[in-house]
Amino acid sequence: MSAAAPLDGLTVLEVSSFVAAPLGGLTLAQLGADVIRIDPVGGAADLGRWPLAPSGTSLYWTGLNKGKRSVTLNFRDPAGRGLLGELLAASGPGGGILLTNAGQDWLGYPALARIRPDLIHLQIQGHRDGRPAVDYTVNAAMGFPLMTGPEELAGPVNHVLPAWDVACGLYAAVGLLAAERRRARTGAGSAITLALADVALAVAGHLGFLAEVQVTGTDRPRIGNHLYGGLARDFATADGERVMVVVLTRRHFADLAAATGLGGVFAELERLLGADFGEEGDRYRHRQVITALLEPWFADRALAEVERDLAGTSVLWSRYRHFTELVTDGTLAASPLLAEIDQPGVGPLLAPGSPLATDGTTGPRPAPALGEDTAAVLTGLLGRSAADIQLLTERGIIGVRAADQEENECLG
Repeated sequence: MSAAAPLDGLTVLEVSSFVAAPLGGLTLAQLGADVIRIDPVGGAADLGRWPLAPSGTSLYWTGLNKGKRSVTLNFRDPAGRGLLGELLAASGPGGGILLTNAGQDWLGYPALARIRPDLIHLQIQGHRDGRPAVDYTVNAAMGFPLMTGPEELAGPVNHVLPAWDVACGLYAAVGLLAAERRRARTGAGSAITLALADVALAVAGHLGFLAEVQVTGTDRPRIGNHLYGGLARDFATADGERVMVVVLTRRHFADLAAATGLGGVFAELERLLGADFGEEGDRYRHRQVITALLEPWFADRALAEVERDLAGTSVLWSRYRHFTELVTDGTLAASPLLAEIDQPGVGPLLAPGSPLATDGTTGPRPAPALGEDTAAVLTGLLGRSAADIQLLTERGIIGVRAADQEENECLG
């Protein structure tokens, strides 16, 4: 008998857009929670965000909403807002959970806790004081773009990965699970706020960036693709490829020296400099001369030769690849994380499930079409009849797919 999903029985209502909140919901959905994304009729601002499939369907939206159910309500109408409250109230002992990054008063904890006193409510916002922010503005304010890039560069370099959104979404999932565990013990709900700027500040603190400045009084320098405090850098090969090589330990350095035939040269250099390249700090301080000695070895060898000579060593390295190569070289097809889904509006594609490999998790499921589950959720959780669904649709309080509306008319 197959194991139950870890979050089986948990119901989460998600009123969200863009990255952090949808990623939090996706994380829970892929562990078995019933995550119901509730959008305004016609969709939120992220419905058509790039990249797009040839059909115009957003690959971004479908990627972040896999395995969820989709409901659309007219938030401008009190009756539409009332339906959201009814869903919170009717979602059972494993429900009463709301994840949102929308800031309207009617969607806040004080208003909704009157409907469900044991409400677990997590509000993602830009800054703790309520000021708006997005990943890119938070990143600029944190200082990372001014320490990223080559030494000679004067301007900032933004990261293409929205790292703070990603961290925020994962924090949101953890926060909801922590609150749900407390409610199971005590019966008490929770009002949680999670500020994107706080996420960035916390991570910068955990990794020592903030302490470093407080202790030294100086900013960390730009060092390009070198590893701060250690030895790592990219190297060009004879056939035009580039590889990233990382040396974290004494053994890594000894193996790299032996594989490249530079053991004797490095030993003499250590003697001349009074250094010990087995020590991380000395490798960093003398990184320029060490990597200058390594450059010709990589430049004289094709990628296949580099792979051959480093095979069986402890050296950490990888070739730089494009996303197109991951798709075409069999990497995706070989990964047990990915499975083929037939995504409406997109077609068949390989998509990732949860990277948490544990009993009870299943592979990825397609994202719903906008509003696809409105009728099913309202009838299943609230007991609304087909006639009710038809009336709500005609009044513009809910949005359903044309196929669902035809089915309801047949049932009526």
